[in-house]
Amino acid sequence: GRTPAGKGTRPIRNLILTPTRELAIQIGESFAAYGKNLHLKHTVIFGGVPQGAQVRALQHGVDILIATPGRLISHIKMENADFSGVEHFILDEADRMLDMGFYDDIISIVKTLPVKRQTVMFSATMPAKIKKLAETILHEPEFVNVAISKPAEGITQQAYICYETQKRMLVQKLLANNSVDKTIIFSSSKQNVKDVYNAL
Repeated sequence: GRTPAGKGTRPIRNLILTPTRELAIQIGESFAAYGKNLHLKHTVIFGGVPQGAQVRALQHGVDILIATPGRLISHIKMENADFSGVEHFILDEADRMLDMGFYDDIISIVKTLPVKRQTVMFSATMPAKIKKLAETILHEPEFVNVAISKPAEGITQQAYICYETQKRMLVQKLLANNSVDKTIIFSSSKQNVKDVYNAL
């Protein structure tokens, strides 16, 4: 049998859970930049790619593991990783993970972690399901609320209901208005950003 990470190798000390591969990759890139002069190993695991390299990285051991819930559950079922040494567990965009149906996966992952650990959960919103998750996985938590920002004076907010296939055409139509001088476009993924860029 294979040796799970943490068994005779470098133990996983920090686990970061994110909803999407794009965010997992982004966090991994940040660790690479911020920690380039530190003796810390990290790896990123997500679905949609072969698991071989991920399994090897887990077996060699890492200090920091960044993962999406679905693929992490797969590695747990295959006993590729040991989380008995995890000291910090971070859930990024927890509300989005719940919207994507990962509640049961998160609970399953938490069951593999040491009871004595620090858990940090980030969420843009605080609906009932997030409060339920917090009560389930956090012990006497401290809640930190960031003040809700308001749009600058003079900015008109508008919402357009459209199909996914209509978005690019709508953006082009809005930008055709000569009154628009400077524009910032936010998108949900790197690929969407590339598609919009190419279309423009």
